[in-house]
Amino acid sequence: MEPIPRRNWIAVMGGLIGAFMAILDIQITNASLKDIQGALSATLSESSWISTSYLVAEMIAIPLSGWLSRGLSVRRYLLWTTGAFIAASVLCSFSWNLTSMIVFRALQGFTGGALIPMAFSLIVTLLPLQKRATGMALFGLCATFAPAIGPTLGGWLTEQMSWHYIFYLNVPPGLLVMAMLAHGLDKKPVDWEVIKRVDLIGIVTMALGLGLLEVVLEEGNREDWFGSSFIVRLAVISAVALVFFVISQLIRRHPLVNLRLLHNPRFALACFAYLILGMALMGSIYVLPLYMTQIHNYNALEIGEVLMWMGLPQLLVLPLVPKLTHKIDPRYLVSFGFLIFAVSCFMNVNMSADYAGPQLIQSLIVRALGQPFIMVPLSLVATASLSHDEIPSSSTLLNVLRNLGGAFGIAIIATMLDNDTRTHVLQIGSTLAASSIEGQNYLLQLAQSMMAQGSGPEIAQQQARAMLANTINREAAIMAYNQVFYIMGIFLLIASGLMLLLKSPAPRAADAEPLEA
Repeated sequence: MEPIPRRNWIAVMGGLIGAFMAILDIQITNASLKDIQGALSATLSESSWISTSYLVAEMIAIPLSGWLSRGLSVRRYLLWTTGAFIAASVLCSFSWNLTSMIVFRALQGFTGGALIPMAFSLIVTLLPLQKRATGMALFGLCATFAPAIGPTLGGWLTEQMSWHYIFYLNVPPGLLVMAMLAHGLDKKPVDWEVIKRVDLIGIVTMALGLGLLEVVLEEGNREDWFGSSFIVRLAVISAVALVFFVISQLIRRHPLVNLRLLHNPRFALACFAYLILGMALMGSIYVLPLYMTQIHNYNALEIGEVLMWMGLPQLLVLPLVPKLTHKIDPRYLVSFGFLIFAVSCFMNVNMSADYAGPQLIQSLIVRALGQPFIMVPLSLVATASLSHDEIPSSSTLLNVLRNLGGAFGIAIIATMLDNDTRTHVLQIGSTLAASSIEGQNYLLQLAQSMMAQGSGPEIAQQQARAMLANTINREAAIMAYNQVFYIMGIFLLIASGLMLLLKSPAPRAADAEPLEA
């Protein structure tokens, strides 16, 4: 095997740092939303668009990355988008109202959306098959560790300094990324033939379809889903646009995204696995902080001390996985990883009011030990039978599906928590009705406890009823969280079984050696 040029590694590492920044910024504003909301005089529902605008723009940018990188050249495209990402980050810190913040966050998401699939493409095109597992291991660490520490880092910066610093944070690594990419990638002229072959219909229908679908998934639960005419209109437009997008991509000679790759059963099944992975990754990152906040009143730093166990054990396992991919069929490694991830979810299906951070850490360690067995081999499984020319489209599809999986996962979980909590409140209330002997005795005990602390009889009765209502709501919420983890575990078990159905192809000769940067 020919030695890998050092410039290739520099370019790959630059791309990985860029992807880490972009993924980190998806979640980094969550813990600081109240501070940003207050500074911009926005309501809680309005401030949700700070995250939604980023995700929508990112979703639109990912499918464009293949065409733009081929036309402008990878080097020029990445340098421009990284520079624009830094500028957008700084502009976010200078936002003067909610509208300006949403616009700048959308610009940040659009430029950041280019960095994620391009990091994936650099690994596949610049590293030989024998070293690709190492690159995928590092990409997997970015994809899982960044969202885990995002809210914690954002909360710490906001508490210690101000919310502005969560955006300033991107400047130093952004400049480093530009320097590494400028050194590691060759200068190439603009390919005007590719630029002129612009698929305008594909771009418009893709932007409408994916962008509005992301809005529906992000805002649907807050807007009461299809009880809202706003959500219904967006869903209809999104569905129509996506149908036209798929048709246009299948009939065009030079499509924006090569959907014909899905005719490859191996790649199609890997895409489905990426969808489930996105649901589980982003779903758990959404539900865990919510549980700790709602049930145990944890602050951002306390949540971070728990969530860091989602990432730290991966550092021990990741160096082993690339070596294992040379000795064990990657399909079996992915199946094993999904199985371990499922076990970590099932560990949380019997939570109670005493189940807090220390207990969650145990399941997070199990999850962290299993995740590297998914991210690294699954990338190899997905791309092993593809040519270099097919990599940009494959990267686009895999990253879009992972993001869509995350959006679907969060939307499903938010809806389940709301609906199941209401259902369990009614069930518990009917079992422990205030008119029953058990309910009366419990209320009497609570009232006596309040009276012993100095409350009058009437006030003590009111306090007792409020405490009973809080207890019922808390227990109902815990039961809903248990169901969420159970459903996630079932989906992960399905993914584990599906990976065993894949056939293992021989590696392509074209992938044996790296391309020049």
